[in-house]
Amino acid sequence: MPAANLDELKLNTRVKLVALWCAVMFCYVYGDYFALYIPKHAEKLVNGDTLLNSPVKVFAASVLMCIPPLVIIASVLAQAKVARLLNITFGIVYTAIMLLIAVTAIPVTPEISAYVFYALLESVMTIAIIWQAWKWPKNAVR
Repeated sequence: MPAANLDELKLNTRVKLVALWCAVMFCYVYGDYFALYIPKHAEKLVNGDTLLNSPVKVFAASVLMCIPPLVIIASVLAQAKVARLLNITFGIVYTAIMLLIAVTAIPVTPEISAYVFYALLESVMTIAIIWQAWKWPKNAVR
């Protein structure tokens, strides 16, 4: 049977960026969620034996996790120049953070292998964000 010619919808850069940031955020949530299945990990969480063991650290992590949704909003509502700059800037910041997490987790143990996998996948997606924003199409001069 011959392959059908499928219609390819050309997506706007803003839509691509929103989709990528949403995927990154899902991976953040899934990475943390699946970490709870590691033996004794949930127990450490209940006992406060985590990196987020003070109100200041929880607040800092909250601010860090609020930025991607704000970039999504800016990607839709802000002027193209502003949205492009925010996506490139925070794409670089979050790529660096996730690569740092992956590198500092070496050697990778079975307990943290999924977390490192998510960190690397998130890095690939944030690099895609940087790339999409970087090559944002210009208006044709009239």
